Amino acid sequence: MLTPKKNEIRKPTKTISGITPVAVMLPPRPCEHGTCIYCPSLDVPQSYTPKSPVVMRASEVGYDSYKQVKARIKAFEAMNHPTEKIELIIMGGTFLQYPKKFQYDFIKKCYDALNEKNSKNLIQAQKLNEKAKHRCVALCVETRPDECIQYIKQMREFGVTRVELGVQMPDDEIYKKIKRGHSVKDVADATRELKNAGFKVGYHIMPGLPGSNEKKDLQLFKKLFSDERFKPDQLKIYPCQVIKGAELEKDYWKKKYSPYTKEQIENLLLKMMKIVPRYCRVMRVKRQIPPEYLIAGTTKIDLRKDVEEKLRKGKNKIKEIRFREVGFDKEKDSNVKLKITKYRASEGNEYFLELVNKDDILFGLLRLRIADKEKNKIAIVRELHVYGKSLNLHEENFNAAQHHGFGKMLMNEAEKIAKKEKAKKILVISGIGVRNYYSNLGYKLEDSYMIKELK
Repeated sequence: MLTPKKNEIRKPTKTISGITPVAVMLPPRPCEHGTCIYCPSLDVPQSYTPKSPVVMRASEVGYDSYKQVKARIKAFEAMNHPTEKIELIIMGGTFLQYPKKFQYDFIKKCYDALNEKNSKNLIQAQKLNEKAKHRCVALCVETRPDECIQYIKQMREFGVTRVELGVQMPDDEIYKKIKRGHSVKDVADATRELKNAGFKVGYHIMPGLPGSNEKKDLQLFKKLFSDERFKPDQLKIYPCQVIKGAELEKDYWKKKYSPYTKEQIENLLLKMMKIVPRYCRVMRVKRQIPPEYLIAGTTKIDLRKDVEEKLRKGKNKIKEIRFREVGFDKEKDSNVKLKITKYRASEGNEYFLELVNKDDILFGLLRLRIADKEKNKIAIVRELHVYGKSLNLHEENFNAAQHHGFGKMLMNEAEKIAKKEKAKKILVISGIGVRNYYSNLGYKLEDSYMIKELK
């Protein structure tokens, strides 16, 4: 890698959403339900290939979580990125199916790496991280819809704030065809319980699966946002590809299956992006599979860029978060107003609070859920995020969106709504490294949540 020039940030989009993402890969382990037909089996973490960048980095250090975190922070620092606000992302399979002791050790070592100090246990490591140089402001785990409800308390002990579910497409017939091993009901149940616990919920969606077609995919995609059982906060859209070592490869050579063409995918994505509501963020479009492992499917890497360019040229009004969030050349007009979207989802009321300017550019958001539990209204902040390029803690930059009091403004509005809803207290699912922020707003740590009594 070339050394950046003074004040130059290499790959600036890596931290343009306000945090520095650090992906940590799990060691290889077969899924307990078996193998989905599109998933390769290549003696590396399930669904990945030996030459996937994150796998190569992890395998070099024996999948040691401590060494992975240290290496990624070092790489970001070498590219002149800020590294004080870290989002840990645990990748590589159903983490919650690994042995319990392994899970706790794996997560503890991630915190140890951020703290640059070994702790006796997870609790001590988390306590240190509250004031560490590299603070974990968010922690994401990828899992299956049928493998998470029973682990909610455990995930909170880890400090998890976001859960990504492999949903593919919500259709039981498709699930049977691809040997997915769970049902649509599992997706709905997991979504509801995760939201009630305060987690931000993301879905992995896979158009083009066996048993589907473009028309059916679009209908199922619409269902994600019209059916109250779903309504995810985030999406990753991974069109189905034929990968070396997957069962689907055999069907492809027998001409029993063909993936979508580049044109079919683009056409479908154009329609999907117009459907995504303003409370949902499309995190990623298409997985990057090394060419030597891709048997069939589009090789276009920057597919999203092409789709977004077409949408902008067509002057389409796209509401999706990432399309609107503040970026490099949009950060000076910070005259914002509050916009609140209320919607019903997973047996609760959701309030989506946004700070936007006159052009609907998004500077900050907050997700507030009001859930009915035994006649008591529970108000829980599932996400607070201020966008714009990431800044270090206490750093000031007049032209940046962060550190202008937007977070405090959104929290004040959330408390007002919670009071109107007659909730007696408000909870925040806080990342470990953000607890001090909420303490300064009058919140206290109680059973892994930051809580304030409402008077």
